[in-house]
Parts: sequence; structure tokens; C-alpha cells
Amino acid sequence: KLTPEQYAVLRSKETEAPFTGEYWNEHTEGMYRCAGCGAELFDSHTKFDSGTGWPSFSEAKPGAVVFEHDATHGMNRTEAVCAKCGGHLGHVFDDGPEEKGGKRFCINSCALNLEEK
Repeated sequence: KLTPEQYAVLRSKETEAPFTGEYWNEHTEGMYRCAGCGAELFDSHTKFDSGTGWPSFSEAKPGAVVFEHDATHGMNRTEAVCAKCGGHLGHVFDDGPEEKGGKRFCINSCALNLEEK
């Protein structure tokens, strides 16, 4: 079961407000899983502080995230979607750390559950 906020993000493609989510400033080691289906998405070692107020990762687990074009709100963005359940996770941008591939997976905290090591 999803909370109302999780449902709004994962199923209705809403976005949580920056600096409000549980994981934006989290530094615990572990695996970030989809809150909708439990699929492994991001290892904590790929997490970095982007200064945006949302959890940011330089890469996803292979095959865990699929990409869709998002033209809402007058923008052209790449949406990050859980490959297993189709849940909206956030967006992917090309302004991440160059030494880690240059990607920034900007993900809503409520779309994630952290499984600590």
C-alpha cells in the first residue's frame, strides 16, 4: 500500500517539494528500492549532493530504470521510471558529476525505500 504522497508521485507523476523528502540529505549506506514494488534501483555509493533538495544519483542499477520523454510544464525532460512497475521516480539530467558519467538522477524521496546495509 502506498501513502497518499507516494501514490501522487509514483502513479500520478507528481513531484514532492525540494528539501522536504526523507532521503534528500540521507548518508546511510544501503540500497534504494522502489516504494511501489521493491525493485532495487540505486546503490547508496552512487548518491551525491546536487544541492537541489532531492536525492541525486549518478547511475541506476542496470536495467532498473527506463526513460520516457516528458514534455509537461513546457519543458523537455527525460523521466525516470521504474522498469518493474512503471512508477514515476523523477527525472534524469546531464548536469551530474563528470567523473561519474555526467548524469543526475533527480529522484523523489517518497518513490524510494532505503534498505540499510
